[in-house]
Amino acid sequence: MSQNEQGLQGPPPEERPHPEGRRNTQGIRIDPEVEAEPDTRTALVSALVKHEPGVLARVSGLFSRRQFNIESLTVGPTTVEGNARITLVVEETEPGIDQVKKQLAKLKPVLSVGELEDRAIRSELVLLKVNGDEPDKVQAITQMYNGETLDAGPRTITVQLTGEYHKIEDALDAYRQFGIIEIARTGPTALSRGDQPTTPGEKPAAEATLGVPSTDGGTDTASNADSTNGEARSQAETTN
Repeated sequence: MSQNEQGLQGPPPEERPHPEGRRNTQGIRIDPEVEAEPDTRTALVSALVKHEPGVLARVSGLFSRRQFNIESLTVGPTTVEGNARITLVVEETEPGIDQVKKQLAKLKPVLSVGELEDRAIRSELVLLKVNGDEPDKVQAITQMYNGETLDAGPRTITVQLTGEYHKIEDALDAYRQFGIIEIARTGPTALSRGDQPTTPGEKPAAEATLGVPSTDGGTDTASNADSTNGEARSQAETTN
């Protein structure tokens, strides 16, 4: 048998080393550690928008087109007439969260977008319906988590819970022993702490600042008006 017929010298195929990993569509071998999925985190994003028809559809459509992973969305009015606040909880990579904020800011009805820090004040409302076989125990759990019983019948009990995420999750774990029949969650909404605006550049309605000193050391319009009226009265008394 010739050398060509014998093939190349070396160990048989089953004994040869096989590199780990996989190949991409171009046939290039990929290091699995390099190509590992990047870490994700949960971000709470607040967007100040014009309260007009279709704004919610535009926001949800953006998330659908971009395939962002949205956990919850709440919307409601602000102190400024014609404005609304949308609070979003998203779970994405760091670049993904940055894109969420940038793409939201490009939408026409959106006035301002910002991510809330971890110390922001957050709360969620939950309606929970459980089996009513043990009403005394259900009531004890409800009181433990500062909840409220909204409806109690011979077969079911409906309670309301409010609070931050971990409190709600702990309460749900406690209620599971009775059998949870139905649940409805609003998703968290939030405001920043102190005098820091929840979204960048956000300002309250004019009537909300009456009697409150301004941040530049001056006073608001109402205080200036009172001062002016007082000076006018003093001048009138001096003239008389």
